[in-house]
Amino acid sequence: MKIEAKAVEAVLSGSQILRGVDLEIGDRELVGVIGPNGSGKSTLLKCIYRVLKPAAGAVYLDGRALDRYPYKESARCIAVVAQHNYYNFDFSVRDVVLMGRAPHKRALERDNAEDYSIVAESLETVGMSAFADRSFSTLSGGEQQRVILARALAQRTACLILDEPTNHLDIKYQLQLMDLVRGLDRTVVAAFHDLNIAAMYCDRLYAVKDGRVVGQGPPGRLLTPEFIREIYEVDAQIMTDTAGHVHILFYSGAGNAREG
Repeated sequence: MKIEAKAVEAVLSGSQILRGVDLEIGDRELVGVIGPNGSGKSTLLKCIYRVLKPAAGAVYLDGRALDRYPYKESARCIAVVAQHNYYNFDFSVRDVVLMGRAPHKRALERDNAEDYSIVAESLETVGMSAFADRSFSTLSGGEQQRVILARALAQRTACLILDEPTNHLDIKYQLQLMDLVRGLDRTVVAAFHDLNIAAMYCDRLYAVKDGRVVGQGPPGRLLTPEFIREIYEVDAQIMTDTAGHVHILFYSGAGNAREG
């Protein structure tokens, strides 16, 4: 699935957050959106997955304007792993993942054997099968994030939107989750704070600052010390390992390097 945003603007509480954002994501491409806090990354993703309606401009899925899709149809195209997932009811892990099957159901249609099979497979994929009967609210933040990814996988969409997917995860599960996402063979758009994770896994990056795209390209080309200083106002050193992966070392005010 191909995703395009053309001249997208967003206004929240009277403040303009996005200022004419353009981006293009190819079929089965993994694209990261980077930028400092408050730059508009999450707002841009919310416009793509229809939590927010752009004040101007438009989002397109395979060349068709997103607002021309019925909501259930777009939910069969795009699944979301958001930053925050709160439930007022005491759902089991299995029930949370079953929610991913809702776009494929008719009104009042009951879950069937195929739905439960897909849920079991999704939980197995993220390593959470043993937690199926646990209450979602009793899980750690990292465990909840993996369950929400399982819900997105159960949705069986061509595109996956991830908003800070490695939040709350220790490094082992960060790498496991991104290895999983990398191998999904579908279009993925993800917002990242961690530049090293973004550089390791993304085909291309879009950098956003003050609601505008200020750069885009492959990580090895975009992430220069000069560009990082311009966007994040910190000094950095760029290193490339034997596999060709970019690694970034950030410098503290005292001038000592540390890995970011």
